[in-house]
Amino acid sequence: MTTPSAAKSPLIGYAALFLAIALLPAIGAYPIFVMKVMCYALFACAFNLLIGFTGLLSFGHAAFLGMAAYTAGHALKVWGFPAPLGLLFGTAMAALTGLAFGWLAIRRSGIYFSMITLALAQMLFFYFLQAPFTGGEDGLQSVPRGNFLGLDLASDLTLYYVVLAIFIGAFWLIYRTVHSPFGQVLTSIRENEARAVSLGYDVERFKLVAFVLSAALAGLAGATKTLVLGFATLTDAVWTTSGAVILMTLVGGMGTMIGPIVGALVIIALENKIGDLGKALAETTGIAWFNGLGESVTLVTGLIFIVCVLAFRRGLVGEFAELWRRWRKA
Repeated sequence: MTTPSAAKSPLIGYAALFLAIALLPAIGAYPIFVMKVMCYALFACAFNLLIGFTGLLSFGHAAFLGMAAYTAGHALKVWGFPAPLGLLFGTAMAALTGLAFGWLAIRRSGIYFSMITLALAQMLFFYFLQAPFTGGEDGLQSVPRGNFLGLDLASDLTLYYVVLAIFIGAFWLIYRTVHSPFGQVLTSIRENEARAVSLGYDVERFKLVAFVLSAALAGLAGATKTLVLGFATLTDAVWTTSGAVILMTLVGGMGTMIGPIVGALVIIALENKIGDLGKALAETTGIAWFNGLGESVTLVTGLIFIVCVLAFRRGLVGEFAELWRRWRKA
């Protein structure tokens, strides 16, 4: 039986985490970098809701990130939407795309479901490549930040706390979903779908709702990223971004609340800071090869993935939680 103190302890940990994130600019962290990590962490959390708690592996989740990034950017730049409406519009478009994709994909299971999502995402990618409003290979550039409920988002620090508030709100929604009766049904579908069917649950409807919710949250991440960086490109919708979010989730810990955040931090930090790390290693060791480490991001992330699969099957957070559980029992 779960005691009230045990139930509150994760919430206290989450509150401490968000407080630490809020204090990062005060200790010298670059706001744009942290905001980028938060956007991809939200993307990974949305994906984790689908694979970690429902058992559905999507190979095309970048489609929702890209759809929201482009539509929110277009609404902000061309139609002059205020920032809140632009974000909501991008999120809604991602949710509608998720509804269409999910309605087609949930008719199959396993690898067939995954391949259908990949095929649909690739179709959308080629549409973005040719559509006039996306800017093609040049992308959608110079997206204005505007105002958010009276706050001038031209200031990086102001935008930082707006993005943090969005991230906390989305995280709370995922937490409440997972710990609700609806979330318990999703977990039962992941563990034993046949038994869930035998108990009378409309499994396809639950899967579809979970898919749409995951797509909407991934879209919120994409729309927020466009607001932060001021542009949307084909990279947001390409299949490698779908692979990256899978990697973030597995490295951090699939089926955990904090795991995708940790995974996003690891992967984004590697992509942005590995060149600096390589130069530091070259200066320390005198090995010139480390100077080219910044051009080998995919090699390094691949090695990390192999290490996690072989040594950290539960991901970084999952393994730490297991060690903590064993220590408490000892």
